[in-house]
Amino acid sequence: MVAMVTEAWTLAGCGAGAASSKSAAVAAQEVPMMLHPAPPKKPAPSFRAVAVSSSKCQDRDAAVVGRRRGIASCLLAALAMASGSGAGVGAARAAILEADDDLELLERVKEDKKKRLQKQGLINASAAETGYLQELVYKLSKVGQAIDKDDFTAAGDVLGPDTGAPWVQNVNAAFSKFSSSSEEKSTVDSFNSSLASLITSVSKSDVESSKSAFVSSATALEKWVSLAGLTGKLKGF
Repeated sequence: MVAMVTEAWTLAGCGAGAASSKSAAVAAQEVPMMLHPAPPKKPAPSFRAVAVSSSKCQDRDAAVVGRRRGIASCLLAALAMASGSGAGVGAARAAILEADDDLELLERVKEDKKKRLQKQGLINASAAETGYLQELVYKLSKVGQAIDKDDFTAAGDVLGPDTGAPWVQNVNAAFSKFSSSSEEKSTVDSFNSSLASLITSVSKSDVESSKSAFVSSATALEKWVSLAGLTGKLKGF
């Protein structure tokens, strides 16, 4: 009985020792592992996680592309608006200038009309001066006919000896009264110069010079009548 107990105890002791030794060995192996634990293993990504991650990347890329396209569109729109606004400003400016030109033209037309009315009123109220001018037309007509016939005596009788004749003075008085512009006054000077040459040429019986001076006198008188607004007021014009 004792032997059995002893053996059992021994076996139990041995078993405990062996178990202790084994536990110690395991503990000895586990200590380094506890001191230097192995990194935890990452769980394998599931298909859903991969799909979500991929979707997020695509959304981010699409957002970047969309943002770039948006910026490009904004730039193009700004350029278009700038071009359009520039054209609009240019058109508006041209319209303003055109309107100013129209107003300026209208003012000139009004001023010209006012001057014409004033001139017509002056002519209508100047019967004596108009008569002097009509006499001039008759004289030139007679002188031209006489020169054409080489009748310088008749032409000289109509013109007189020089530009100091009374009828010439009356004509110049009418010229002065109806001449308002510098062009009209310049034309009067041309006429008087041609008339002086005509009188001199006729007194010398110079056919060619008389004809040339006559044409110059008639041309200057016709121009002045038109400038002075006397067309239709004098017979022969």
